Order: sequence, then C-alpha cells, then structure tokens
Amino acid sequence: MKSISILLVTAAMLAAAGCAGGAGVGVVDQAPEPRKPIDVARFYSGMWHEIARRPMAITNGCVAGATEYGRSGKGSIQVLDSCRMGSPQGEVKTVGGAGRILDPGFNAKLRVDYKLYGFVPVQRDYWVLDRADDYSWFISADPTLRDLYIFTRDPQIGASQRRRLITRAAALGYDVSKLEFPEQPRR
Repeated sequence: MKSISILLVTAAMLAAAGCAGGAGVGVVDQAPEPRKPIDVARFYSGMWHEIARRPMAITNGCVAGATEYGRSGKGSIQVLDSCRMGSPQGEVKTVGGAGRILDPGFNAKLRVDYKLYGFVPVQRDYWVLDRADDYSWFISADPTLRDLYIFTRDPQIGASQRRRLITRAAALGYDVSKLEFPEQPRR
C-alpha cells in the first residue's frame, strides 16, 4: 500500500509539473517560438547531456542528466531521459516514452507521452527554442517557459561556452538566476 501511495504522489508531481500553466516571478507567459528548423535525423538521434535546468522536485538529487533520442519504425521519436542519483557514478534512473513532432516541417516542438513505472501516463511538451548550427547544443523549454533546459552533445563544456549558453537563454526571456548545473561525468 505504501508503494502505491508513493507511486501516486510521484505521478501527481510529474503531471503537475508537465501541465501546470501560468507564469511565476521572472518567467514570461509563453516561450518564444523556436528560432531554427530541426533536421529530424540529425537532432533526434543519439545522446544529449543536460548542462543546466530549472530546479523541480522530480530532479532533486539527480545529476549526469541526459536524453537519448531514437527513431521508431512507426515514425515517432523514442525518448529516454536518464540521470544518476547523487553522483555521476550513482544509481541510474530512467523514464521513457514515445514522442511526436507537433510542427512537422519545422520539427522543433515535441510532445512526449511518458510511461512512469511502465504504466502511469504523463505528457510533456518541449520546444527547441534555439540550437547551434552544428547541432552541438540546444536550449529547450516547455511552452510556458517555466521549465528550461540547456543540452550539449559533449558532457563537459568550458566556462566560456557555458556563459554564452546562459546568456542566450536570458535573451530568450528566461530568468537564468534560477538555473542549476548538475554535475556531469568526466570524459
């Protein structure tokens, strides 16, 4: 019974995080429209490392965050989010689901239908607000710009690149003072 209660609380937290609207202090009502089209084969494949994120209860203690994209035979994007608890060598936690592109042709808006514990449905929308021309980094947010993420292909970036990405996120309208920078594994 206790495990079912924990499961329900976790599912409710994720659903609230993914569905709650409204702006908070320092957050605009809606994310800006994505700036650049996405090459589906180039972007939605392989591993991306989470360099920065807005804190949320579900990621407490989570470091070495990553998202792995792959294509399914059915035309959807397979998404597997992972992190390690406490340290880059800690226990791996994952959640995955099927994603579908909401803006075909531009390909910068993705809706993912996650299945927590294999059966609890949680839906999240992610907009790729900006990306590098060489696909080495991207900045994404939910449509309300409440949650913001900075990802790179390389888990270890230099201080100057990190500053440039933070500055770019601020230019998109986000209060970057709220970002956290989880530890990533060393190369």
